[in-house]
Amino acid sequence: MLSFNNTEVAFSGKTNKDLNRSYWLFKMVPNPTFVTIGKFLRNLAIQLQFPIKWIIKPTIFKQFCGGEIIPECDKTINDLGRFKIGTILDYSVEGKKNEHDFDSCADETIATIEKAQKNKSIPFCVFKVTGLARFDLLAKVTADQTLTATEQHEFGRIQHRIDHICKAAHDAGVPVFIDAEESWIQKAIDDLANKMMTVYNIQKPIVYNTFQLYRKDRLAYLKHSFDIAQKENYYLGAKLVRGAYMEKERARALEKGYSSPIQDTKENTDADYDSALLFCAKHIDKIAICAGTHNENSSMFLAQVMKENNIVNENKHIYFSQLYGMSDHISYNLSNAGYNVAKYVPYGPVNEVLPYLIRRAQENTSVKGQTGRELSLIIKEKERRKSRV
Repeated sequence: MLSFNNTEVAFSGKTNKDLNRSYWLFKMVPNPTFVTIGKFLRNLAIQLQFPIKWIIKPTIFKQFCGGEIIPECDKTINDLGRFKIGTILDYSVEGKKNEHDFDSCADETIATIEKAQKNKSIPFCVFKVTGLARFDLLAKVTADQTLTATEQHEFGRIQHRIDHICKAAHDAGVPVFIDAEESWIQKAIDDLANKMMTVYNIQKPIVYNTFQLYRKDRLAYLKHSFDIAQKENYYLGAKLVRGAYMEKERARALEKGYSSPIQDTKENTDADYDSALLFCAKHIDKIAICAGTHNENSSMFLAQVMKENNIVNENKHIYFSQLYGMSDHISYNLSNAGYNVAKYVPYGPVNEVLPYLIRRAQENTSVKGQTGRELSLIIKEKERRKSRV
């Protein structure tokens, strides 16, 4: 019977040294001072080119990232693979703004696809459209504003980058996730994702759009997306998440005087998330999903829905996914029970991945019970191992 309480399974991939590092990190993360120091170090590194790698890399970077470059991620890929957990290599460099950087990001994504083609332990690849495009242009497209001739040409290059990535994924037989982002650029992303699906999802699901169920409109949009896929005869690829921009979304809505797109309560988000899981499971012959969640109840709910609908645990249209360094009690116990599981494994130069790491720390402090749960499970496992010595 599936349970998320088995810490022996949950931490089977961790040595005592790993467990101790995780213990101290999750003890520090809830402290606002930890986030403040992280921001200070990031600014210091940028302004003074101060070498902080020696502090960050063996601690928080090692906990949440696979390496600085793809080859450095091999150990993480192999370690996870030993427990039948896949790796999703996520190039987590942020804040780039020029064409050269956008082209480089596209090339890096292609490199992850080439890596995945040669390694069965990498079931998916992923990219953010803002890694390939200027944010303000995506906002203008989403707002349906008229583009200048220069902007039209720029947007054409964005479409070319995305098509190049999706074609490479199609040719390699490696599915690729297009991450969701802020609501005021999301329509441009949705339209690009749908266009790619019409081209590359005819024979099997290759391109996945991401649906953030903390938005009030996303369950309806998921169903609408499926209707379009049915009419145009392609598979819908859907990565289902709760969302990552709640505070920013609400603040912008308040500032600009429009109704917040974010659900009024966590309970509403949870209900829509589980409804989305159920809807996809009911149409699993034509929808492929990745349930990206650290929520135990939703993970258990999907497992139960699969059982009730006679969907085998290893059905390739259903994956569970959590972030590397977090929620191992969900990932490892699901994999141990025969479900398809993959970890998001960020990578990139230490200094450039710092914004991602700081955001992880902020999210851990803002999600009620997240850090406490991780810490209590680590303590339980440490005590179990101590009692067996």
